[in-house]
Amino acid sequence: MSKILLIGTGRVAFHLGHALKRPGHEIVGIAGRTVDHVRDLANKLGAPGLSRNDTLPQADIILIAVSDDAIADVSMNIPISDAVVIHTSGASDLDRLLPHPDRAVLWPVMSLSPGEPMDFERVPLVIDANTERAHQVVKDLADSLSGHVLQLDHAQRELVHAAAAISLNFPMHLLARAQELLGNHGIDPSVLAPSFVAMAQKASAIGASEALTGPARRGDIGTIHHHLDRLTEDAELRAAYARLSSMILRAYGHPDHGYTDV
Repeated sequence: MSKILLIGTGRVAFHLGHALKRPGHEIVGIAGRTVDHVRDLANKLGAPGLSRNDTLPQADIILIAVSDDAIADVSMNIPISDAVVIHTSGASDLDRLLPHPDRAVLWPVMSLSPGEPMDFERVPLVIDANTERAHQVVKDLADSLSGHVLQLDHAQRELVHAAAAISLNFPMHLLARAQELLGNHGIDPSVLAPSFVAMAQKASAIGASEALTGPARRGDIGTIHHHLDRLTEDAELRAAYARLSSMILRAYGHPDHGYTDV
């Protein structure tokens, strides 16, 4: 098992920190910008919290779990050592970890939300590295956490990152907007939640294309027109409904009726 210095105190650091402890990795320190956040995560993980003036402890791995824009600055301020330095970003390349000689990526392909620590056993972990040593270290680390580890280069990671935004972030935002629409009309927004969960489970079981239902999937043009009539008070949401309906209609062999122009 490895000795790991964890830099970051956000959601990724929280979930990864707990995941690292399960197979027996030792978190030798937790560092971050905000003293209270460092102290809080250190208490939750039972690990030493470090202040700005503390000397960084020796570690086999330095795991940087911060925002994409902060990775390079954090990396530049870490003294060069024998540690393999790893960031957790799907969209960032390995050069953000310069000047460290052994650099790697460990990216959980999962939306990490507040709440109970996530079980990483079934979380896909994407890895990459710039040296054979770094590759072996990050692969061993990933294999200790998850049964689903993929090796992807930067271009492939960017593609997966874009696909994840489309398939995860966009539906969640649309759910929020749909619930807001109902709330504005005095209807309990939670009425949509069970169907949302059920559709995600069905998509996982049989594939998204087979799981998709609704008027555009069926080519039910009349219902689409009725829905568009109900959305006249929200031009942005109406335009999104029209564009997505057009995409679905064409995907399943129906004419799109020019909805992209709505």
